Amino acid sequence: MPFGLTNAPTIFMDLMNRVFYQYLDKFVIVFIDDILIYSKSEEEHEKHLRIVLQTLREEQLYAKLSKYKFWLDQIPFLGHIITFF
Repeated sequence: MPFGLTNAPTIFMDLMNRVFYQYLDKFVIVFIDDILIYSKSEEEHEKHLRIVLQTLREEQLYAKLSKYKFWLDQIPFLGHIITFF
């Protein structure tokens, strides 16, 4: 996205919603460039994680591995702390 465009975040958010539409509110929450994957079990989480990573690859969307956070018991997301029980 070119620098300085004020609609760029909105356009990117629309892209991410289109890419993950079939998974939204099932096991994925997307906010701009943050993707939260939630699951009921570790096995299910591994499956969901593979689906999300494969979807990103198929859509030629790439992220820095250093920004990934895997298998966390809690995570800050949009000003809230999400915990695993």
